[in-house]
Amino acid sequence: MASFTNRGTKTKPSWQYTVSRMVNGKSDPIRKGGFKSKKEAQVAATEIEEKLNKGVAPTKVRKVTLEEYFESWLNIFKPGISDNTRARYLTTLETIKAEFPGTYVQDISKRSYQSVLNKYGESHGLATSKKLNSHIRACVKEAIDEGLISVDFTRGVKLTGEKPKKTEEKHLNFFESKRLQKYLLKNLDPKNMMNYLILLGLTTGLRFGELVGLTRTDFDFKKNRLNVDKVWGYNNKMKKGFGPTKNEQSVRVIKVDKTTMRIFKELFKETPDKPHGLVFHSTLSKYGVITNNGVNKVLKSILNELNIDQITVHGLRHTHISVLLYKRLSITYVSERAGHKDINTTLSTYAHVLKELREEDEEAAVAIFEEVAV
Repeated sequence: MASFTNRGTKTKPSWQYTVSRMVNGKSDPIRKGGFKSKKEAQVAATEIEEKLNKGVAPTKVRKVTLEEYFESWLNIFKPGISDNTRARYLTTLETIKAEFPGTYVQDISKRSYQSVLNKYGESHGLATSKKLNSHIRACVKEAIDEGLISVDFTRGVKLTGEKPKKTEEKHLNFFESKRLQKYLLKNLDPKNMMNYLILLGLTTGLRFGELVGLTRTDFDFKKNRLNVDKVWGYNNKMKKGFGPTKNEQSVRVIKVDKTTMRIFKELFKETPDKPHGLVFHSTLSKYGVITNNGVNKVLKSILNELNIDQITVHGLRHTHISVLLYKRLSITYVSERAGHKDINTTLSTYAHVLKELREEDEEAAVAIFEEVAV
């Protein structure tokens, strides 16, 4: 006789069946979960019971390590992801190798999994712990559907780790960004492309991979527009050469201020074409483009000279987006310009900015009706 249990929730059910079986006089029940409805679980359980009644033993589940299964799952179910996203999954794979060496996925209990997460959180940020768990959870759900395991040991775990610095600590305010921009405009040298990249990062908000992936043909000087449709592999976790953007929404065409466009138009006239048409090509880097580390060193030096708190080159992107929001540009436009996957990404990442703006709007709304009442 089979029994059935919903191990999910009412809105997202995950039914499991348990079929009673005796092997050598001992209870050895057969369990399988991951069914979307009780009916599906009942049908599957009936098939098992019929096999048992006919004396046919169900196929024994092959034991597989978490490392082996995760790598297989990644290759089969995540074939079209960008190089950057794949690099993050490969980082998770390396973590699995270190934290679950030779551990069979069938032998991982919720308690042992939680124990590993607790230890991991002692030396990693909370965001990193969340990313690790989300990757493993997606893999585990597939293992349940395949009948390898019956319980989701990632469900309901407590994630620990150091809280990341707030986003507002990683970007410049409007006045600081103007000071940086003025400095860059006065200190441009075609023989050193670092300042050109920092300027473009500040005025466009592009990701670093998008910046170094730019070619001369991406610049439309007639309409002052910039085409963003690719990245360049700038570290050993990315595929060499050109690659796809982070997501579909990252493919975009953005308007750029006339000053920045004029500077690059003059640059292209004064300098010869580079391999692949790359704007930020470098013969000093094995990746063929200016390095992230190199730009960060230059940016650090400039900010020290200006007596401005440090940010990284990625902080230029945060600065650009935050400035646009503070200047009251619509959240929809900002999200599209930034190439975010959806508007929720913008809302969550820049919640601190939106909170400040809301407080200002609240005061403005009250002031309107106070004026009417006078």
